[in-house]
Amino acid sequence: MAAYDWLFGALGLKDWCEKDASGGPMTMAQLLAKSGKDGGGGEGAPVSFWDTPFPSLDTLNESCSSVARTRDMTTWVENLFLSVKDPLKVVLDPISQPLSWALDGSLWLFQTVPWFIVIPLLLLAVWGASRSWKLVGFVAISFLFLSFIDHYVPAIQTLSIIFVCTGFSVLLGVPIGILMSRSDRFQRVSLPVLDMLQTLPTFVYLIPLIFLFSVTESKLYGIAIILYAIVPVIRLTDLGIRLVDQDVIEAADAFGMTDKQKLFGVQIPLAMPNIMAGVNQTIMMSLAMVVIASLVSAPGLGVLVLRGIRNLELGVGLVSGFGIVLLAILLDRVTKASLGRINTAQKD
Repeated sequence: MAAYDWLFGALGLKDWCEKDASGGPMTMAQLLAKSGKDGGGGEGAPVSFWDTPFPSLDTLNESCSSVARTRDMTTWVENLFLSVKDPLKVVLDPISQPLSWALDGSLWLFQTVPWFIVIPLLLLAVWGASRSWKLVGFVAISFLFLSFIDHYVPAIQTLSIIFVCTGFSVLLGVPIGILMSRSDRFQRVSLPVLDMLQTLPTFVYLIPLIFLFSVTESKLYGIAIILYAIVPVIRLTDLGIRLVDQDVIEAADAFGMTDKQKLFGVQIPLAMPNIMAGVNQTIMMSLAMVVIASLVSAPGLGVLVLRGIRNLELGVGLVSGFGIVLLAILLDRVTKASLGRINTAQKD
């Protein structure tokens, strides 16, 4: 006897339940119950009140085959996604193609240019951002260490992906943050979307993208990284512009500045510390997602971490993981040094 036979009998739905008695293929639990091998005495065994299961879809289906099962619902969701897959791909393919070109081009460039040119250029960029010889020396020692243990190519691949995905995140995120700061209605609509992107498990980003794009396309992992990492720069751009002192805005109005002049001449410069903090967080989140993206052909240190997990190679996993931590520290220190210079310039 199923747990909720009494419910459908009391509601007078027995005929409705029995008209679709086939109900599709039975689950293993149903087969065991039918054969009496589930340890519960077969279908005729009564269910005690204490053991009454929650009235889930599968449990109700045992009493009434007309009730859809959980796997029927998941099949419906899958069929719905597959039905919109081709039209969605037609729209997304041309839009996302520049991301593929940028990722492939950046990977080719970083790997083609010799190390004795790439490393000095990176050190020059660090000096330009931080004006700190200590930080330049730390970056130099870190890259020489990664090169010495033959991790230069994976490290530079990871860095290349981070640069491209962070660049796209900033190019998309800053305008969205500006729009949110100028429209309360747009902010109310955007916040639930940002909350969803920020709370979704990282693996969930990959599921629909795998069906939309080929695993060999770099845009697959690029879109996943951008969706995961873009949230901080949007939020902090919106927050930074909203925190600009209203007295400053009133002074700009008094000088007769247009909205465009106020935005680019007053609000964005004053909000730059918050925007740079958002860029810093975006870089860190991009780096975290690169490891997960190695599951879908993203090159770099994440591949070595994945190899260490799959093959139980403890040393490979730990050393490549340390390389990722080292890159995270370098990027964090450089962006924070750049932020400190911006704050100092504003105070002066």
